[in-house]
Amino acid sequence: MKNLLVIIFTFCTLAAFGQYTTNSVEREGFVFGFSIGGGAISIADSDQENPFDEAQGAISLPNLKFGWMLNDRLALMATFHGLIYEYEGSDRSFDAITPSLQYWIKDRWWINGGFGLAIDGPALYEIDDLDEEDWNFGCAVVASTGYEMVQRRNFTIDLQTKVQLGRTFMEGDRHRDGAAFSVGIGFNWY
Repeated sequence: MKNLLVIIFTFCTLAAFGQYTTNSVEREGFVFGFSIGGGAISIADSDQENPFDEAQGAISLPNLKFGWMLNDRLALMATFHGLIYEYEGSDRSFDAITPSLQYWIKDRWWINGGFGLAIDGPALYEIDDLDEEDWNFGCAVVASTGYEMVQRRNFTIDLQTKVQLGRTFMEGDRHRDGAAFSVGIGFNWY
C-alpha cells in the first residue's frame, strides 16, 4: 500500500509540474532514453514434462532506447524492453531488442512500434557465467505510447505504456511464449 501511495504521489507531482512548463522541446539529432516501471507478464512453456504457464507481476527492467530524429516528429530507434519474472526459484528476463519508429501524433503524445529479437534469459543480476546460463532466442513485436508530462529544451519526462509479445525457441521442439504489459516513467534526451 505504501508503494502504491508513492507511485500515485509521483504521477500527480509530474502531472502538476508538467502543466506549468512551456513547450520548448527541440527534437533533433541523437535520441537517448530509459524508463523504469512495472507491469504484468504471462509466460507459457510448451514443455509437456515440466509445463509452466503463469502470469506474474513484474519489474520492467531494462528499458532503453536510442536513435536519430529523422524530422521533428519521427525518429528511427533501437529499443530494448524487458520484464523480469520468477522461474524455478530464480529471476529471468523476457526481453525484446527491436528496431522501431517513434512518431509524435501531438506535441506531447507519441507512439512507437517495432519487430525484432526476443530473448529469454537470466536477469542481469542473476548471471554468474554467460556460457553456463540458459538463453533462448526468437522473435518479438513491441508497441508503446507515451505522454510527455515535462518538456524542456533537450529533455522530457513521459508517462508510457508498452505491450510486448514474443516467442523464444528452446531445445528440441519446445518454445516459450511471453505477453507483457508495463507502465513506467521515461527520461529522454534529444
